Amino acid sequence: MERYREARGYFASTLLRPFSLTYMNAFELTRALVDIESITENEEAIGNFLFAQLSDLASQYGGRVERMLVAPHRFNVLAWFGDPVVTLSTHMDTVPPFYPSREDDEHIWGRGSCDTKGIIASMIFAVRELLEEGHTNMALLFVVGEERNSQGAITASHHPRGSKFLINGEPTENKLAIGSKGALRFKLIARGRMAHSAYPELGESAIAKLLDALDTIRRLPLPNDKILGQSTVNIGTISGGRAPNVIPDHAESEIFFRLVDDGESTRDAVKRACAGKVEYAEPLYIAAAYLGALEGFETTVVAFTTDIPTFNGAWGKPYLLGPGSIHVAHTAEERIPKRQIPDAIQIYKRMIRQLSNS
Repeated sequence: MERYREARGYFASTLLRPFSLTYMNAFELTRALVDIESITENEEAIGNFLFAQLSDLASQYGGRVERMLVAPHRFNVLAWFGDPVVTLSTHMDTVPPFYPSREDDEHIWGRGSCDTKGIIASMIFAVRELLEEGHTNMALLFVVGEERNSQGAITASHHPRGSKFLINGEPTENKLAIGSKGALRFKLIARGRMAHSAYPELGESAIAKLLDALDTIRRLPLPNDKILGQSTVNIGTISGGRAPNVIPDHAESEIFFRLVDDGESTRDAVKRACAGKVEYAEPLYIAAAYLGALEGFETTVVAFTTDIPTFNGAWGKPYLLGPGSIHVAHTAEERIPKRQIPDAIQIYKRMIRQLSNS
């Protein structure tokens, strides 16, 4: 109830003035973005909001804005000023469930606050401040679908605009990530034959087959990298069966590897574990990535996967940095430290200047 009252007061205050970058600060823009539900495949509303805000910015500083169609009712938003040398990019979508914003003295809370709506706000304000200072030749690219299959980045990779450098935004606590793990996701499908559970010999348990395969997979020796660390696996979902007294004829599982290499050895090991037991499909593969470093910036290594490999270099040499901690992303306690937002604005400005002059 307290969260509702706090949010209601925030909305009442924002309705007293135009909902525009001209009248919002970075904290208010972050909250406005959080309060637009944008779970993957439902990004249209936030896309329209960003298109409107960036159109206002472009009209003031001679830029251009477009919707880059990805699928019906799904599009990336691109704004550019001059001939882009540096592009700031992150994703608009979030994981479920949605919950609205609130704030206290230290944090802004809510779904997407650090992953990545505080980052979007920081990027927009960095570009706006640079435009006010007379700097051009930069772009903002906000994409859909990163939390599921990077479909927005895949589309963008086919429509480059000549940018030489890409600064991708994910929660790195404002440290420049010099490497990120890759992703390899499998869907396992086991098939069996139904029977009365009193006579299991007359059936064939799909769940037993699935469990055998999963047990082998979770015991696999996984690669290790001197920079990225240990590859890991998560058995994320399991479903199947019809009733406790029925031998199950169907079972499924989704598993997710965080890769520290090209994934080939892991892929082969999974195929061997599944052979003769279950069918498998591979809906997502992103290789691990080594990323750019810049003099004067604190560095880190992250275990999560980003859109960067999917861009495939089309938008320039990649860098990875953003405010917020990945440790609270995707959780019920998602939040972003307020102090990191203005810091990120200045860091992005420094990066843009440094890269533009390189």
